Amino acid sequence: MLFSKASGVNESVYGKSQEPIKMFLEELEEAWQKQSILKYIFCMDKTSNFAEKYSYETSLGDFEPVGEGGKYPESGFQEGYDRVVEPDEWKLSFPVTQTMIEDARMGKVKRKAHGFMRSHGRTRELFGLAFLNAGNATTMTFGKNNKVFNIAAADGQALFSTAHPSKTGGTANQSNLYNAVFSYDTLCYGEEKMHYFKDDDGNILTVSPDTIIIPDKAVTKKLVFDAIGCEGIPGTADNSFNYQFGRWNVIISPLLTNWSGISGGDVVYLVDSKYNEAYECMPWLDRIPLSVKSYIDENTDNNIFKGRARYGAAPNNWRHILAIAPGLSGASTF
Repeated sequence: MLFSKASGVNESVYGKSQEPIKMFLEELEEAWQKQSILKYIFCMDKTSNFAEKYSYETSLGDFEPVGEGGKYPESGFQEGYDRVVEPDEWKLSFPVTQTMIEDARMGKVKRKAHGFMRSHGRTRELFGLAFLNAGNATTMTFGKNNKVFNIAAADGQALFSTAHPSKTGGTANQSNLYNAVFSYDTLCYGEEKMHYFKDDDGNILTVSPDTIIIPDKAVTKKLVFDAIGCEGIPGTADNSFNYQFGRWNVIISPLLTNWSGISGGDVVYLVDSKYNEAYECMPWLDRIPLSVKSYIDENTDNNIFKGRARYGAAPNNWRHILAIAPGLSGASTF
């Protein structure tokens, strides 16, 4: 976090309050960073540019048997679909009155600082999770001003779609959206589907999901941990081997919501975190970290703290993630 004090603040009655307020803000920012689950959803990146272009390349051809002294076959690759991520500007402010400082009401000041940083962390988290909460659409609205964001993947489809096209025409449309209630069997089928995701030329990528992301719902948590938390098959006499046992990282958030049309359960997401990182599937761009400026308002004598940050995100490559969406009409089936 960047913290700056405007001219004259140190000489004012507020001068001695600046450092403790700064300390409150920095401590709370650190706490929010530890609690955030964005790092499990996005490939976190930084930039010094106004925008960044993300893409991927199609595969090279296979090696060929050419015989002794044979010529090297020529192969090529091309750029796949691309996505431009442009960080948006985010702002908020809060006042500290001269009366608060004169009466040494630092507890109230601390609560204001806490609310300010809570808003910053919550906004980032809500914005990031909105990409999942609206993941079967190509646009979403966010904030009180209902700003519209393009959340389509690089191929123009929703992040979760049954019709992800190939740039080269090398394979049929692919799906990462399935209609099923979560269970042990559903987890096995979903993992298998991801193992057979293909690149644009039809080559199997061996995507290997390692993370399950779910809402903070008791029923769904029970289903997930029943499926992965014991050595035997759930619902049996435990005389069969559960190959899902101990293999998953489970991420839980109360900010996850269901899509329209969901029935009989909650949306569950399977993620290959390593593939996401390697191929920048879900880039999150931090352009300017939270920058807090303090100044005196001449009309009120209030010490105003203004916070500004620039960040943005967008789906790029859909192949790192699959959604199990119970009851969703039009979704694929296992």
